[in-house]
Amino acid sequence: MTTPASPRPSLTRDLDTLLRAKPITAADRAAAALFVLDALANALAGRTTEAGAVLTDWAGAETRDTGGRAFVFGALTHILEVDDLHRASVVHPGCVVVPAALALATRLEVSGHAFLDAVLWGFEAACRIGAAVGPAHYRIWHNTATCGPFGAAAACARLLGLNGDQMVDALGNAGSQSSGLWQFLETGAMTKHLHAGHAAAAGVLAADLAARGFSGPPRILEGEKGFFAAACPDADPAAVLAGPEAPWALHQTSIKPWPSCRHTHPAIDAALELAPKIAGRDIAAITVAAYPAAIDVCDRPAPATPYEAKFSLQHCVSAALLDGRIDFESFEAPARERHSTLRPRVILRAGNRETAAYPTAWGSTVTVTLADGTDLSAAREHALGDPENPLSRDALIEKAQMLLAKAGFGRALAKGLTAGILAFAADGPLPDFAPLVGLA
Repeated sequence: MTTPASPRPSLTRDLDTLLRAKPITAADRAAAALFVLDALANALAGRTTEAGAVLTDWAGAETRDTGGRAFVFGALTHILEVDDLHRASVVHPGCVVVPAALALATRLEVSGHAFLDAVLWGFEAACRIGAAVGPAHYRIWHNTATCGPFGAAAACARLLGLNGDQMVDALGNAGSQSSGLWQFLETGAMTKHLHAGHAAAAGVLAADLAARGFSGPPRILEGEKGFFAAACPDADPAAVLAGPEAPWALHQTSIKPWPSCRHTHPAIDAALELAPKIAGRDIAAITVAAYPAAIDVCDRPAPATPYEAKFSLQHCVSAALLDGRIDFESFEAPARERHSTLRPRVILRAGNRETAAYPTAWGSTVTVTLADGTDLSAAREHALGDPENPLSRDALIEKAQMLLAKAGFGRALAKGLTAGILAFAADGPLPDFAPLVGLA
């Protein structure tokens, strides 16, 4: 009698083993429910934008399937630039994992615990693979787009009850759909939203096919023609499986308080501290010390659109210093015009401390030189909303209420929706949210 050969080892098989071994507690589910609230509030508010109108118009005419719903949810969630971010991986997991899991969970009619457990798996897979791609990947590739399909597939695999072999197939085919380039930044095109939507839908497709026996490459990450070889010149494959006993990656994910690129947030936070000290005083120059990735993505001294302004350190710091606040209006035409004379005085440089700490810490130092020669400085090692400097539960709920108000929800409806989402942690029922984003 011949003994069947053992499955060939691969990183995706070992990742599956790691996910199945991690215990899920009530506290984990409660935290996941807050991230779901944040993602859904972002998606609903995203409908109010120009890109959101295009997406919902297309959705109403063209899609009713699970993957299509995941695509629209994902794309809408990533429009306003106020969704979550995992620093070590530079992945926005919520805009990919939550939409994919929600679309499939609704189809399967599961309860809150099953949905939240899938979200935890999805965050973990996306963030672990994202932490392994290396810094060079991020210069050309958008990590949310390239690593997101793995997270969406893992979440859907959990919901579908896939076995280990099926999970490897799902992750293999998710990785083969990995894509997403930064070229859109040159013109501020709407492509970034497409990235999140595609990643969510790709994961749904990969998991659904795996459940039906559709095979995928087991060594999609480390193979000679796999993801790392193709797009990650300084990959660290060991990071995929590092620290299996660590808390779920969701707990290490930041939630944004302001609607701009996360790379701008430590500088915004520092500038807001300085704002009361410079009120009414003439500014000669402003220096922002940051890490190179922040400068690569957010060096934009003359933003011409709201989206460009969200990716402009010069604009974000000017607005925070002069207005003493950052909100959605901070990026519109009146604000861009108001801060046009100060932005040219903002100098960006790579700071030694900030560079050495990245990506573990995303920090910035803002120094304002006044006309009389006085220097005023403020530094942030961790931005507001990072795990080391977290938003409180009340602040997270308040942020969701703000987003839902932007979406046109009245106070009573917003509170009811919030309570229903948070009840998932108590295994509450999962309603169909599709009609809220224009999907019948």
